[in-house]
Order: sequence, then structure tokens, then C-alpha cells
Amino acid sequence: MSSATTPTVIPSLRYTDARKAIQWLVDAFGFTASLVVDGEGDTVAHAQLTYGSGMVMLGSVSDGSDGRLATEQGPAGIYVVVDDIEAHYATAREAGAEIIQELREEGYGGQGYTARDPEKNVWSFGTYQPSMD
Repeated sequence: MSSATTPTVIPSLRYTDARKAIQWLVDAFGFTASLVVDGEGDTVAHAQLTYGSGMVMLGSVSDGSDGRLATEQGPAGIYVVVDDIEAHYATAREAGAEIIQELREEGYGGQGYTARDPEKNVWSFGTYQPSMD
């Protein structure tokens, strides 16, 4: 079993331009690139981006010739809990994120908004924090 700060479910994404995606996710959404493993050429074999106690892993798309699983990029949908939703929303908008649902009150609690990254993955951010209790 893992500790409280070790995620047990980690989304994994593929990007056609993983280096650009990493920088964009850091600048627009406030992730920290905690590990980036170079692949062949200008590709990324594996990267880990963290936000609070959460994490996403990502890498460049692959045709399988590099020994990695051959998969295409997104789109995927991911939810991230944030403390200051207004500031997060403003940063994402300033960085040019495509906002597809404006900042709003959620019917089940909290506030949130949804944006699309440059490779069409859908990211929802909100103050609603589900419990596993």
C-alpha cells in the first residue's frame, strides 16, 4: 500500500510535442516537472509532472520502435483540485489556455472551470475535493 502522498492512480498522456507540452503545463496550469527522461532525438521517453499531491506522467507519441508502447496522443480528461481557483483560472487564461467552460459554481459543491491544452486534452480544475470515505 502507498503512503498518503503517493498517488495510486496516475493519468498517463502522450503528446506529439511532449517538450512543448511540459513547458505549457508548467506555465499555464502550475505543474512542476519533477522528472523528464530524454528519448531519441527531441522526444521525451517519460516525464512526471506534479501538482500538490497529484501527478501525471507523459511522454512523446511512439510507433513502438523505441521499445515503448505504440499509442497515439489524447485526448484525455483530467480533474485537478486547486486551492485558489480564481488565481489558477487567471493564470491559465493569461497563458492562452482555451477555456471551454468558464469559472462557475458546481451543483455538487465548489467552483471550477475547464480548459483544453494545445493537443486537445481536457483539463478540469476545481475546489471540489471528492472523498474516498
